[in-house]
Amino acid sequence: MTEALSSPNRAGVDLQDLDQRQGAESADSGIGVDDLPVPQQIQVSSITCDSFRIIWDMDGRGRDRITHYFMDLNKKEDKSSNQFKHMDVPTKLVAKAVPLPMTVRGHWFLSPRTEYTLAVQTAAKQLDGEYVVSPWSEITEFCTADYSTVQLKQLLQKAEAISGRMLPFTVFYRNQLREYVQQDGDTGCSVMLPSVKDNSGSHGSPISGKLEGIFFSCNTEFNTGKPPQDSPYGPYRFQVRADVLFHRDTNLYFGDFYCMYTSYHYVVLVLTPAGSAGDVFCKGRLPPLDRSDNRFLTCREDEDGSLSFRHAQDVTLEVIYTEPVDLSLGTLAQIQGHQLMSLSTLNAKKDPSCKTCNISVGR
Repeated sequence: MTEALSSPNRAGVDLQDLDQRQGAESADSGIGVDDLPVPQQIQVSSITCDSFRIIWDMDGRGRDRITHYFMDLNKKEDKSSNQFKHMDVPTKLVAKAVPLPMTVRGHWFLSPRTEYTLAVQTAAKQLDGEYVVSPWSEITEFCTADYSTVQLKQLLQKAEAISGRMLPFTVFYRNQLREYVQQDGDTGCSVMLPSVKDNSGSHGSPISGKLEGIFFSCNTEFNTGKPPQDSPYGPYRFQVRADVLFHRDTNLYFGDFYCMYTSYHYVVLVLTPAGSAGDVFCKGRLPPLDRSDNRFLTCREDEDGSLSFRHAQDVTLEVIYTEPVDLSLGTLAQIQGHQLMSLSTLNAKKDPSCKTCNISVGR
């Protein structure tokens, strides 16, 4: 919104002049509500996951008396009532009257991918410390952005710190319920198709609700080197050799790091053929990982030309493969373990209080 940022209407006072002028303004006890201009035509731009830039127009009446701006910021779904909001989440923001446009930053009151309503009023601080304020402006709405690669790299560093040693593995696998297997058999479908990722994990993750893929696991039991017998997702397991999905022509990206109010931590990775639609989506949105040298999932070429694979031991990996997978490339069998539904991450919400997997932006 270049026009907004270059608007000739500049409101407020310079910070260096504020203290000198505030005394004179505060001493003017005759100022009233009608003596202050009402912000008009509010424009919000340069929106990130935890900041935005704002500018507005206003007439010249009482402009030289303005000492502060008040902003009423609310999540859109809560705009009718604030009575249940947590007391630590402010909805009234106070800013010194600086030249516009100005940037508003605050991870403690802004969350990523969230719709907000915003209204502004001008204020003049009086000698007794009270404020005279203008009427509120009209309400404007905006939506904060997803995490950028800046925030994702911070999550990546936190995940690397607890990833642990690397263990060998040979297959990717995914479990399903009987109904899913029967449905595929009834329709004669021999290919697993990508679907849109659910909203599990960090609220600001740029892949939630947008990236299409198929979830696979690769974690093994350290004492057997094989996939665990238990699963949260169903008793039928499809497994495919690791080199079918992960090889020299696939790219690897970091997608998310989260937990669900437990000690278990999950790292989401995206595995996608180079040049595919999934690869194009991830470039610029997600931090790329070196295929043969990272802390989570590696593919290395041995001296004989064969590929060997390793996964991190101390985090649970959720690997999203962005292309269809032909069932003939693997095997389908029923596992002998238990179905641990309590460990399912389907639409799981991230624990916002966990110091291990949260960063200093909206959760």
